[in-house]
Amino acid sequence: MSLSLNPKPLLNGLTGKPVMVKLKWGMEYKDYLLSVESYMNMQLANTEKYIDGALSGHLGKVSNKV
Repeated sequence: MSLSLNPKPLLNGLTGKPVMVKLKWGMEYKDYLLSVESYMNMQLANTEKYIDGALSGHLGKVSNKV
């Protein structure tokens, strides 16, 4: 038996809280979740980029589009 979960309420509940977003390519982005919309595009503030666990740079405000 498979249980499906709608991630939208979870993500909306994380707005304003610190999050870590890991991409399938291995990069991680960490900071506060500013917003998330219906296609699960996200916006982070003061974002830090990590590669293999090491800080790679400070990116500021970041938005993704799929």
